[in-house]
Amino acid sequence: MKRILVYCAAALVLMGCCKTQEQPKGITETLLLNDFRPVSVNNIPQTFVEKAKYPVIDMHSHDYIAAPEEVDSWVKAMDACGIQETHIMHCSWIGKPFEEVMAPYAKYGDRFKFWCSLDYTQLLKDGSADECIAYLEKCHEMGAVGVGEMGDKGQGDLYARPTEGYGLHIDDPRLKPVWAKCAELKMPINIHVGEPYWMYLPQDATNDGLPNGAVWHVDTTAADCLGYEGLMATFENALRENPATIFIACHYLNMNQDLPRLGAMLDKYPNMYIDISARVAESAHTPRATREFLIKYQDRVLFGTDNGMAADMYRNIFRILETEDEHIYIHDYNYHWPLSAFYLPDTVLEKLYNKNAKRILTEYK
Repeated sequence: MKRILVYCAAALVLMGCCKTQEQPKGITETLLLNDFRPVSVNNIPQTFVEKAKYPVIDMHSHDYIAAPEEVDSWVKAMDACGIQETHIMHCSWIGKPFEEVMAPYAKYGDRFKFWCSLDYTQLLKDGSADECIAYLEKCHEMGAVGVGEMGDKGQGDLYARPTEGYGLHIDDPRLKPVWAKCAELKMPINIHVGEPYWMYLPQDATNDGLPNGAVWHVDTTAADCLGYEGLMATFENALRENPATIFIACHYLNMNQDLPRLGAMLDKYPNMYIDISARVAESAHTPRATREFLIKYQDRVLFGTDNGMAADMYRNIFRILETEDEHIYIHDYNYHWPLSAFYLPDTVLEKLYNKNAKRILTEYK
C-alpha cells in the first residue's frame, strides 16, 4: 500500500512538471486562410509538360490583349505550347463591338476564331426577336462561328452587349426563335450557368472550398435572382426544348461536385457538350472521379482555358490532363487543396484537345 502511495505521489509530481503552460498564440491562430500557401515536401515526380501531346483547339478564351502588339506575344505562347487555334468569346465586360474585337487578330487568319454576343435591345422592349436575329446573322457573316459566352448567374444573361439581359434566362420563350436560327446557321451556344457549388454554401468553417467560395460568393437574395437549382432547371429546359441546337456548358456546367448528375444530363441530351475551362482546381482535387468521367464522356468534352494567354497557364493544364503527378499546389486557383493529375489515355486526350471541337465546328456545319 505504501509503495502504491509513493507511485501516485510521483505521478502527481510529474503531472505538475508537465502541466501545459499557456503559450502565446501560434501561427494556426493568426494565419489567415487566404494567406495559406503550402509547398509540398513530398519526394515525388514533378513533370514539366512544355507542349501538349496533340494540337490543341482552345474553345474558350477572351480578348485579353491591352494593345494590338500583344497578339504577337500570344501567338508565340500558342506556338510554344501547341495551341493550334484559339476561340475568343465576346461578352459585355469586353467593352468593344464585335468587329473591333476581331480586328487586331486578322493578320493571323484561322489561328483565332470568334463567338458573338446577342443584342437584346428590342427583345426586352417589345418581346420581338427580329433585331436579335438580324444582329446574329450579321455577326455570322462577319465570321462568328458561335454564340457566347452567355452568362447567367441568377439574374439573366448579363454577359450580353450592348444591352444586358436582366431577367432573360436561356429558356425564355422569347429566345426560342433565336435558338432556332442558331441551329439553322450551325452556330453552337456557349453558356456560363451559375457558379461552382461552394459559392452557394454558407461562408463558414464547413465550406471546404471557402477560400475561392468567399471571393465568388453568390448573393441569391438579390432581386429576382435564381439559385443554383433554378439555373440548372433553365438550362435543362433549353436543352429539351431546342434539340436541334448545340449548347456548350462551359466550366463543366459548374457541376464538378456532382459528376454523376452531370453525366446523366449528357446521357439524356445529345445536344449538350461541356468545356473544361477555368475549372482545373474544381476537378483535379477529385482526380480519380474526374478521370473516370472524362473517359466515359470523351466524345462530349471540349478543351478550354478562360484564363489569360501565358504559356505557364497552358502548361499547368497539360500537366493535369497528361501526367501522373500528384499533390500539386497551384495557388493561382485560390483553393487550399492540392491537385492530382488525370493521366488520360491518348485517345481521350486527342478528342479533348481537338477532335471534338473539329466535329462540332465542321460536321455540325
